[in-house]
Amino acid sequence: MNYTVTTYLCYLVISVSLTVWVARTLHKNGRLFLVDAFHGNEALADSINHLLVVGFYLMNIGYVSLALKYGDKAADLQQLLEALSTKVGLVLLILGGMHFFNLYVFSKMRKRGLLHSAPPPIPPQAYTPVVE
Repeated sequence: MNYTVTTYLCYLVISVSLTVWVARTLHKNGRLFLVDAFHGNEALADSINHLLVVGFYLMNIGYVSLALKYGDKAADLQQLLEALSTKVGLVLLILGGMHFFNLYVFSKMRKRGLLHSAPPPIPPQAYTPVVE
């Protein structure tokens, strides 16, 4: 087996494993965040959580598949490790970027939801006269 095929196999195993691990971690630990963001509606939070995991898998495994053929071809062990670290590094950056984007979107949703359920502002009790 040549170095290119070995690089591809290692890349696929590492990238898919990392994607599955991150998705499971986000699914398990993100539930409380989503329940809070959706004001205690657990059914909605669980549904959104599941849909996010499916989208996460589709986006990341799709990228991993597309990026398989791009990059330098390995002719020796050193080039294999360099190509592998570059490819896996890009996958990790994309996983992290998607994670922070999701957190940003849901925190915005949570803030908007809290603003709509907040009590109305209190009218002023007194006025300060303006001295000219």
